[in-house]
Amino acid sequence: MTSDTFAPCAATAKHLRVRLPVETDKPLSKTPLHDLHIELGAKMVPFAGYDMPVQYPLGVLKEHLHTRAAAGLFDVSHMGQILIRPKSGNVEDAALALESIAPINVAGLKEGRQRYGLFTNDEGGLFDDFMVANRGDHLYVVVNAACKEQDLGLIRKACAASCDIEAPFERGLMALQGPSAEAVLAALAPEVADMTFMDVRDVDLDGISAVVSRSGYTGEDGYEISVAAGDAGKLARRLLSDERVEAIGLGARDSLRLEAGLCLYGHDIDMTTTPVEAALTWAIQKVRRTGGERAGGFPGADIILPQFENGAEKIRVGLAPEGRAPVREGADLFADETSTEPFGKVTSGGFGPSHGGPVSMGYVPSAQGEPGTIVYAEVRGKRLPLRVASLPFVPNTYKR
Repeated sequence: MTSDTFAPCAATAKHLRVRLPVETDKPLSKTPLHDLHIELGAKMVPFAGYDMPVQYPLGVLKEHLHTRAAAGLFDVSHMGQILIRPKSGNVEDAALALESIAPINVAGLKEGRQRYGLFTNDEGGLFDDFMVANRGDHLYVVVNAACKEQDLGLIRKACAASCDIEAPFERGLMALQGPSAEAVLAALAPEVADMTFMDVRDVDLDGISAVVSRSGYTGEDGYEISVAAGDAGKLARRLLSDERVEAIGLGARDSLRLEAGLCLYGHDIDMTTTPVEAALTWAIQKVRRTGGERAGGFPGADIILPQFENGAEKIRVGLAPEGRAPVREGADLFADETSTEPFGKVTSGGFGPSHGGPVSMGYVPSAQGEPGTIVYAEVRGKRLPLRVASLPFVPNTYKR
């Protein structure tokens, strides 16, 4: 769930190139964990206006594999954390206000649960994707770093009449991901072991008050942990003192989410892609679709809802290159080896360390979107075959 623009960098393991963000002259902000990153020897890069760790001395490849095998700790404090408090005291009022700009079932979200959401525009495209949790007396929304000011504006416009909006951007937010995440966090608070995927609750972590959700973007089981900025460093050090935990940077975060088949905003989804085209139909619950109790009522509904019945011209798919060479973002896709007009484009691509080979995602005409279909990418003047593949590339391990 990020929305930043990257450029390639070859200073990593063979085939595993990290997409670094385009630099600007604007002063960079720092997360509450910035000093810890420097202490740990991280390579820092500009990312969504922040100085962020792209990798640590362990290296991107080992960071990726360690997360899959044990537990990785990610700093995601640059993300936007927004609280929507209904003036009436009834959280349903906040939910219905948010539904006016998002095609998801917020009003049906039970207390202590969260779900994935989308902000749509009048053309059916996507302003951003986000997570929203029902916290009983308010909604807790986490948005992408580069979109958070825009998203805050959207929320204020839709919700300010009936809700008070708080945006504590200075809070710390970290993700603990991997098969050992439960045991590591349960050592500080045993009750987190009882949480299942998309549960959210207040937890005392070794004397630190935290909002903990069982979620993440790696495809692995794990947690996202929101704490006061002043507590972030203490908690991160406490978690890293466990030998099962390693600090993980942006490079491995990108390869992990790609193997998990998860969209990167600004690449796989953007203002020009609809939820149906992006294969995110599961994110729009039946109650918001045609015939549902609260059908429509969100921007672009007149474009998005008919696509559920009629389909879309293009569709996001997994792409498995037939060979060892990764096919990266921006590569044109063709129906065969000789056609002159591209019919699609790769939106994310790289080497999947856990998959054991190159992995990509992109858009193709819906007629060519069936798994097993062969398409061709043009790379350095050559046509390379790719097989349309089911997502995810690596099965998820969420605790249901």
